[in-house]
Amino acid sequence: MAAPHGTGQAPSAAAVGDGSNGGRGLERRLGPLDAAAIVISNVIGGGIFFVPIIVAGLVPDPTAMLLVWLAGGALAFAGAMAYAELAAVRPHAGGEYVYLRDAFGPLAAFLTGWTSFIAGFSGAIAASALALADYVTRFVPAASNAKPLIAIAAIAALTLIHVRGLGPGRLVQNILAGLKVSAIVLIVALGFAIGNGNAANLSSSGASTAALPWLLALVPIMFSYSGWNAAAYVAEEVRNPGRNVPIALGLGTIVVVALYLALNALFIFALPITELAALGDGRLMDIVAERLFGFATGNLIALFTIVSLAASISAMVLAGPRVYFAMARDGMFVRAAGRVHPRFHTPAAAIIGQAVWSSVLVLSGTVVQLVNYTGFAVVLFAGIGVASLFVLRRRNPDAPRPFSALGYPWAPAVFVVASVIMLGNAFWRNPQETMYGLGLILLGVPVYFAFRRAPRA
Repeated sequence: MAAPHGTGQAPSAAAVGDGSNGGRGLERRLGPLDAAAIVISNVIGGGIFFVPIIVAGLVPDPTAMLLVWLAGGALAFAGAMAYAELAAVRPHAGGEYVYLRDAFGPLAAFLTGWTSFIAGFSGAIAASALALADYVTRFVPAASNAKPLIAIAAIAALTLIHVRGLGPGRLVQNILAGLKVSAIVLIVALGFAIGNGNAANLSSSGASTAALPWLLALVPIMFSYSGWNAAAYVAEEVRNPGRNVPIALGLGTIVVVALYLALNALFIFALPITELAALGDGRLMDIVAERLFGFATGNLIALFTIVSLAASISAMVLAGPRVYFAMARDGMFVRAAGRVHPRFHTPAAAIIGQAVWSSVLVLSGTVVQLVNYTGFAVVLFAGIGVASLFVLRRRNPDAPRPFSALGYPWAPAVFVVASVIMLGNAFWRNPQETMYGLGLILLGVPVYFAFRRAPRA
């Protein structure tokens, strides 16, 4: 059982379970590569296939564009290293829910978990599943009217796999992540080796780039990098978490940064940056492939996209329920979500509950709006999560630290400042959407007090 609300203490090892307590807790079966695969799959979703168009419009110089993607990767790595220390000290399920609870109290923690459930994970799963269904219908046009059913079927299939344990779950996750990374590497290698691109496109155009466009470009870039913290959610199921969670977070983030830089370089190699900035309608990969290889590669790109989306959905189906599981142990969510399946050793009810809500969102037709409204919350709670490192270090200066955040205090401080700037930009550029999102987050406040008043078993 978790510590009482507001104590600022993490659950004991006996409470969370380590796989040796007679099956009462989650099992530590994930290695560093398993957890890194979750990070990679969580990060590389649809963003990399449309955000470069936005960035090219803001930063119309090839060198500057690649540098701003590198700057975003450095920020993501700084955040990952902060979470690595937090997860090493508190190797429990739930990620920033645990860190916010111990640093800022149960209400702040509940709001991040509430947002994860209503939109952060569930909404992203629903949106990705609908996108997957759209690509599936390219191969089965007769199923074009059944896209919601295809999306729900994909969610249900991956949910079933992850309910049945970390054994099948990590196998499927690793295969999908491996296919995704291999496909990107193959596309980049073939593109530069035999593609009909122009290396001169990569030369600096000499266009001046002021600081403001860089800051504006970092906003969509950081959304593309969101998910770098995914391994922290499953820290309770990672073997030797003090060593392996930092490795997973660091390795996963570095791989993503390398792949993003390679893809952006390929996009510029295929298209002059002015043409890249002028693209629309979300066909970036189709157009790049046709330009490089001189023939229609739509079906191959569609297959790659289906695998990529399936890997992302799988990672979110795995990671998200660990938040609700941690909340339920604190009495802050439906009680069943805090139970571990006696045979599969997974938070089965939490996984199924997330799938049900994601399916409801698929059918509701409000997925896009919900994800747009709460998109800024990714930056908000990640920034608060990294800020909790300063609070917890000051509060417990002598706590054992199997891993210390690289670059502390400057690297996490830069991350927090950058998060504040991006949040200010979100309120400035999209005030209506941001206020709607803030309202959805604040709707969690009465829900929090309802759980607080509910009798505990």
